[in-house]
Amino acid sequence: MGYSSDVAFSDAVKSVQSRKGSRRAYAQQEDAGSWQTEITDELRGFIAEQTSVFLATASADGQPYMQHRGGPPGFLRVINDKTLGFVDFSGNRQYISTGNLAENPKAQLFLIDYTQRRRIKVWGTAQVIEGDADLVASLMPGGYKARPEQVILFTVTAWDANCPQHIPQRFDAGDVAHIVADRDAKIEALEAELADLRLQNAGLPA
Repeated sequence: MGYSSDVAFSDAVKSVQSRKGSRRAYAQQEDAGSWQTEITDELRGFIAEQTSVFLATASADGQPYMQHRGGPPGFLRVINDKTLGFVDFSGNRQYISTGNLAENPKAQLFLIDYTQRRRIKVWGTAQVIEGDADLVASLMPGGYKARPEQVILFTVTAWDANCPQHIPQRFDAGDVAHIVADRDAKIEALEAELADLRLQNAGLPA
């Protein structure tokens, strides 16, 4: 690849960009250094907060597949500046991603934060690691009730952060419940304070 963004910008893609008028802007981006190829502190922090990730793979003949994986914050772990890893929990046992990666290691991770309206795309290669109990133990989220089956290691080729345009803002149910509980507690305290003031003022002359 001439530029890291070439992982996504094939000749066909660049041709379309030229026809639709965006090639010049992306060419300037390429000349300025193109996309990041290592995990920065900013990306590390973003990853640490995620509870949801989408893994895209394709079979040897190009049939695409997208799979969701979730867990507590930090379930997707930064191993080093080029490698991500997570425990693959037991699910419906279709093993489509596992089969795809066995014949085609190219993969992509798609991370989206609806609260902050941010999304990050990570291109690279992935491999499935089976039978490594120590690796599973090192990546397994503490106290999380799920049955680990294997580990997926993802090697980063390039990543790009998209603009927030058209991302609906949504909030995690747990965060909303905490905010509502805090609000209700404050309302209860204010109502109690108001009741005390009414009692204090009840004996005052009109």
